[in-house]
Amino acid sequence: MTPEFSRPHRLDRIGAGESTVAVEATADERAALARRFGLVALDRIAATYALRRDSAGVHARGRLSAAATQACVATGVPLPVTVDEEFELRFLPEPETEAEEIELDAGACDTVFYAGGTIDLGEAAAETLVLALDPFPRSSEAAQALKEAGVLSEEEAGPFGALAELKEKLKRGG
Repeated sequence: MTPEFSRPHRLDRIGAGESTVAVEATADERAALARRFGLVALDRIAATYALRRDSAGVHARGRLSAAATQACVATGVPLPVTVDEEFELRFLPEPETEAEEIELDAGACDTVFYAGGTIDLGEAAAETLVLALDPFPRSSEAAQALKEAGVLSEEEAGPFGALAELKEKLKRGG
């Protein structure tokens, strides 16, 4: 299945040095990505890549810029968000067998697997965007809305919250 924002880049177009490639989603692609990622809107997503081949695959560094609107998880209030960040990716060939393991150290950049002779720079940008977004966006009214719904805060639900409640009961003589 082709992703909503697909920008295949042929490996044979990456020479011995570093090459620069820019991608940007169209309005239709942004609308499809917004649906996929559960966003209210995606007004802009663009990425610039500096690509370099190495013995294992392709090393990519670059900058992602995006403007999106997320919904508060507690109130549904639209929250505009901008993303402007540098990234570093490693494109590696898909492992040939399921048993084949690829060693990744904790400090390694994010890894994107590819099959065939192309890497998808659009899908890599989309995945980088979703990782940059807050998975639980909250508006300034979220804490009050959650409290009114009976949801305890982390402090209230934790062990010290239970101790504070016990302390209050002891103060009241009960």
